[in-house]
Amino acid sequence: MDDKKQPIIIKKIKKGGHGHHGGAWKVAYADFVTAMMAFFLLMWLLGGTSHLVREGIADWFKNPTGVQGPGGASTSMIKLGGAMEIPRSNQRKKSPSDEDKHSFKDNTKDNTQEQKQEKTEEKKSLISEQEKQQDKKRLDSLLEELKAAIEQSQALRPFKDQLLLDVTPEGLRIQIVDKENRPMFDSSSAILKSYTKAILDQIGKIINTVPNHVSIAGHTDATPFATRYIYVEYGSFEERRAYTNWELSADRANAARRELIVGGMHKDKIARVVGLADSVLFDKSNPYSPINRRISIIVLNKETEAAIGILSGKGGVKAQDIPQHLKNSTNSKS
Repeated sequence: MDDKKQPIIIKKIKKGGHGHHGGAWKVAYADFVTAMMAFFLLMWLLGGTSHLVREGIADWFKNPTGVQGPGGASTSMIKLGGAMEIPRSNQRKKSPSDEDKHSFKDNTKDNTQEQKQEKTEEKKSLISEQEKQQDKKRLDSLLEELKAAIEQSQALRPFKDQLLLDVTPEGLRIQIVDKENRPMFDSSSAILKSYTKAILDQIGKIINTVPNHVSIAGHTDATPFATRYIYVEYGSFEERRAYTNWELSADRANAARRELIVGGMHKDKIARVVGLADSVLFDKSNPYSPINRRISIIVLNKETEAAIGILSGKGGVKAQDIPQHLKNSTNSKS
């Protein structure tokens, strides 16, 4: 046996670091998080817009080219430079017969307008000269009665500079205008002031003494509505709606209508209620003047009542003026 010791060999194995696992999943995850953030940001922005804006955005996505053809879509998918666009299969050239039909439609439209004018003249002619004279006397008497009431009534006298009376082709007009520091309504509101209610109550009682119908119009100045939208509640659901001076003037006219009825005027005397915003300014030189904010009440004469279809206290359209196809559809529904 060899007494020599065997050399001890120690092998040291150097282990390398872990192999690279890759970071592709991190990139994908970051893209996902970014996309989700962009999505929620988009939803938040859309939630703060009106339905009109959302409809406009939807229309743009339906036709992003902006070229308007039939139905709002592009008339061609490919632009051919200076050449004509390739027509779609459902588009064809107009034949001479089509042009004849078009001209026939135009003639029919003109004839319809002439017939409408004739019918309006017929309605006016239903009012005899004697009735016109009686109606004029009645409205003149009402004008004097209103002037006397403004001078004598404790409720009306302080506001006589805000009550404007005049005679128009439609009838006797009563205008209640705003004055500096004495408005009829709160700012951007259709809620009547207490003194405005008192004025309308007195006017309603006097108007009720004549058989004529009444037209009510609301007017604003040129200042835009403060917030451009309002919140409308439907039970537990709340919706934000676009709101302008058109809606505000109509709501104020309806507020005046309700108060006139409270004051004693019969509800059947109302012929129409309209909101005109700042389209008919009282002071055209200063569109922002308080006098442009007003309620206009017109006691209609008989000619105007006839022209808008109100005769002998009856509103609406006569049976013989209703087209046959509308009569048939009404009968089928009933």
